[in-house]
Amino acid sequence: MHYKARSGLSNLEKWISENGYSGYDPYDVKGNPFIIKLTGLGNHNVAVSIFREIVFELFYTFPSLSRKISGIKPTVNAKAMGLFASSYLDLYFHNKDRQYYDKALYCLDWLKKNNAPDVQGYGWGYPFDWQSQRLIPAGTPNGIVTTAVGDAFWKHYKLSGDKESLDFCTGICTFLCTLPVDKISSDQICFSYTPLFINHVHNLNLFVAEFLIKTGTEIRNNEWMSMGHKALQYTISNQLENGAFDYNGPPEKPADHFDNYHTGFVLRMLYSIWKLTGREDVLASLTRCYRQYTSHFFEDNRIPKLMPDKKYRIDIHSCAESINCLSVLGNVFPEGLELAENILEWTVHNLQDESGYFYYGIVKSRFTGTTFKSKIPYIRWGQAWMFRALSSYLISSDQKKS
Repeated sequence: MHYKARSGLSNLEKWISENGYSGYDPYDVKGNPFIIKLTGLGNHNVAVSIFREIVFELFYTFPSLSRKISGIKPTVNAKAMGLFASSYLDLYFHNKDRQYYDKALYCLDWLKKNNAPDVQGYGWGYPFDWQSQRLIPAGTPNGIVTTAVGDAFWKHYKLSGDKESLDFCTGICTFLCTLPVDKISSDQICFSYTPLFINHVHNLNLFVAEFLIKTGTEIRNNEWMSMGHKALQYTISNQLENGAFDYNGPPEKPADHFDNYHTGFVLRMLYSIWKLTGREDVLASLTRCYRQYTSHFFEDNRIPKLMPDKKYRIDIHSCAESINCLSVLGNVFPEGLELAENILEWTVHNLQDESGYFYYGIVKSRFTGTTFKSKIPYIRWGQAWMFRALSSYLISSDQKKS
């Protein structure tokens, strides 16, 4: 299995070297002005909504062609650059190959030059318009992208002691504290996804909480640590009886949405916060969620399902996050490494192209019910996350051997 992971990583790295860091994204097409207008009209007209679904299905079935027709250009994605940088740094720390460190510095330098302007501190967003409660303009900094970038600067600081990288981490915390916050109670708050409106999303809330706690602990900023603990308390207080976390938290209407990769995000942040704080209630929450995750999100102990009751699409994002999550949590749940190995073997065998990149996944047509491999190489959604997953697995499995 070690060979499979190393060859998968080597082939992916070769593809990235040849093709660069720019690419398409599953959500870039929804920033097209025509699609934005069609989405809005379809919310109020049945006939238009049917036409909209047909258009979306065509985009789904012919992703590369539809983007060329729509005039959508490949872009460099800040989240992908953060993930690549974090992975390169981990690989350098693990085997001291200088090429990885140099590539990490390249990604970090790009991020330094491409942070969002006119914000307090440092923040990054997506390079395309995207739709949430309302349209989010391209470049609007948000907590998810910013904490992914922050993880790279944090790793660089911890690896090298670089003061500038720590300054970026503190600047990131400054930005995170400008996100709208819903004060639920004296000991519970929830951070919002973007600066534009209040919402309640558990995985985002934990990403922000984790970053505030670790950076606050490092520089002894009690306010950031306190905010992080209050955000953590909000999320673990809303864990469901079966151990799962809904995508939304109250007072949002329950989404009843439980997918593979967002659950993995929650698990990794709970694990990191537990390691930072030693809180037993966090370990208990983590354990309950882990048991629910490993019991319900995998078919035949190797194929990541999108949701507990929905196999398709078998998404590269789910594959990558499950490998990453189970590898990272291997210290406390060592049995998860075997599941990570099974998923890795299945993913490399079924979803890695001979040229080295990873497919979007195996999707199911909403109209015909047939399944097919969607072979578009999404840079953030697939390549960056699989690079992260493969590097995490290799490091965790080596640590287990030693």
